[in-house]
Amino acid sequence: MTAPPAKPVVKARKQSMTKKRREALAAYAFLAPDVIGLLIFVALPMVLAFGVAFFKVDGFGNYRYVGLGNYRLMAGDDQLWASLKVTAIYVVSFVPIAFVVSFALAMLVRNHFKGIGWVRSAFFLPNVVSLVVVGLIWQFLLVDKRGALSKLLAPLGLGDVSFLGTPSLALGTYVVISVWFLMGYQMLVFLAGLKDVPKELEDAAQIDGASAWQRFRYVIWPLLRPTSFFVVVNSTIGAVTGLQAFDLVYVLTKGGPARATSTVVIYIYEQAFTFNNMGYAAALTTVVVALLILCTGVMFAVTRGGRFDED
Repeated sequence: MTAPPAKPVVKARKQSMTKKRREALAAYAFLAPDVIGLLIFVALPMVLAFGVAFFKVDGFGNYRYVGLGNYRLMAGDDQLWASLKVTAIYVVSFVPIAFVVSFALAMLVRNHFKGIGWVRSAFFLPNVVSLVVVGLIWQFLLVDKRGALSKLLAPLGLGDVSFLGTPSLALGTYVVISVWFLMGYQMLVFLAGLKDVPKELEDAAQIDGASAWQRFRYVIWPLLRPTSFFVVVNSTIGAVTGLQAFDLVYVLTKGGPARATSTVVIYIYEQAFTFNNMGYAAALTTVVVALLILCTGVMFAVTRGGRFDED
C-alpha cells in the first residue's frame, strides 16, 4: 500500500502556525499602547533625569557639568533627611493601616446580601474622585474652629484642635485621609483574590470542624499571599511616589506646618520648581527610584513574589 498524501497534514500545520501568528500579532497590538506609553512617559524621563543629574541646571537653560556634585550635596542636606524621615514614617504608618482596613472591608462585603452593590460602591467612591478635590473637601472639613469636624468635636472640648495646623497632628491626619481615599481600591483587589479561593476548600475545612479563625488561617490566608504581596508593594510605591505623596500633601498643607508633612516628593518639587535646582532634583529622583527598586527587589526575594515557599 502506498502512504496517504501528506498535504492535509502540512496544510493543517500551516493553518495552525498562521493562527498562532495572528494571535501573537493581536497580543502585541493590545500591548503596544501600554508599552509605548511606558517608554515615552516613564522610561525616557527616567533616562533624561539620570543624565541631567550630572549637571547644575538653573532653570533658565544653562547647564554646567558637575559630575557627582549633586549627589555629594545630599549627605549634608538636613532638609532632605528630614523629608526622608517624614516619608518613612508615612510609609510605615499608612501601608499596614490601609492593608488591615481594606482587608477587613473585603471580608465584610465578601458575601452577598441585600444592597451589597451599593455598599461596595460607597467604599470605592472616594477613589473615583480626583485627589485635588479630595484634598479641598478635607481642607474644608478641617478648617480651624469653623470646619465641620471642629463643630462636631466641640461638645467634647476638641473644637479648637487644628488637625492640619499642628505639627504633631498634621502627618497623622494625612495618613487617615490617605487610608480613607485608597481603602476602596485595595478592598476590590482583595475581593478579586478572595474570589479565587475555592469554596470547596472552606466547606471541607468546616465539615472537618475547623473554626472560622482556623479556616481563615489555614485556607484563606495562604491563598491570598500573592494578592497581599501585590497590595503591599503597590501601596508602598504609591506612598513614596504616588499621587497621594504629592497632590494630597500639596493641597492640604504644602508640606507644612513646620515641614511636618514635607515628603521627599514635595522636597524634590521644591528644589526643581521653587529653587530652580533642576540638576539636584534630578539626582534626588534617581536616588529615590533606586531605593524603591532595591526595596521592591528585596521584598520579591524574601517572599518569592508573595508565595513565601517553593510550591
